[in-house]
Amino acid sequence: MSASGGTRAIVAALAANLAIAAAKFVAFLFSGSSSMLAESVHSLADSGNQGLLLLGGKKAQREATPQHPFGYGRERYIYAFLVSIVLFSVGGMFAIYEGYEKISHPHPIEAWYWPVGVLLFAIIAESFSFRTAIKESNQIRGGLSWTAFVRRAKAPELPVVLLEDFGALVGLVLALGGVGLALLTGNGVWDGIGTLCIGILLILIALVLAAETKSLLLGESAGVEDVRKIEAAVVDGETVTGLIHMRTLHLGPEELLVAAKIAVQHDDTAAEVARAINAAEERIRDAVPIARVIYLEPDIYSEKEAAEGNDPAKTPGGTGH
Repeated sequence: MSASGGTRAIVAALAANLAIAAAKFVAFLFSGSSSMLAESVHSLADSGNQGLLLLGGKKAQREATPQHPFGYGRERYIYAFLVSIVLFSVGGMFAIYEGYEKISHPHPIEAWYWPVGVLLFAIIAESFSFRTAIKESNQIRGGLSWTAFVRRAKAPELPVVLLEDFGALVGLVLALGGVGLALLTGNGVWDGIGTLCIGILLILIALVLAAETKSLLLGESAGVEDVRKIEAAVVDGETVTGLIHMRTLHLGPEELLVAAKIAVQHDDTAAEVARAINAAEERIRDAVPIARVIYLEPDIYSEKEAAEGNDPAKTPGGTGH
């Protein structure tokens, strides 16, 4: 769901940004507004970002190889991180440069109806794109707040598009305000101030995206709810009597690695333990379908050794469940 929903949101944003970028650049040519030039570059950067997200999603679908036995799911994280870099450098830094130049060398806006008309059109188009991203996100967001959704989402596409569209809408309002004040006062400095504010906004959004995608690249565990489901699924109360310790890792947005040490009876045969492990793996996959790579290590749980410390590396060690 998250992959298909993310693709729809990306395509909607790409179509909107290409149309808006062309309209903004035409407005810049006729009016000379630096806000329009900064906004046209912003929209082009956003279009490139959506292209990167689509490319990352395509590359992530490649089959695992001997050199990459866990597949290429993290390609989506890499390309999302590249988006934050492009947004910071091409979008934010260029807008700050243009704003500084406009403030240093202000000039009046010509043919004011071009930038105003294009900005109004862009706000409408971005609103439709933002609406699509919100609609797709609501299908997987559950009861999370928007801030929590952006921070906890394992699929990077929807948070990236949401923040980009939000930044674009706020940037358009800032551009409209800068152009409006420049027209009302006859002072082109306001156009430069609006451009400068757009650049600062884009850099802040890029920093947030970089921080979140960096965390995904480093490797995040399963969400709290999925961890609880896995813990409950492992133990059957018969052969598997407890969970000594467990580690989870997202190999990609829709692929989870589960590694756990499980407690079994001391007098179980090897065949019984093997059957118990296979059954536990089936229960885990039924509870959390994205748990595709599972490694379960049987051990004899020792209350004495567990009481001596909580070192998961010890055998049997760890905290019993």
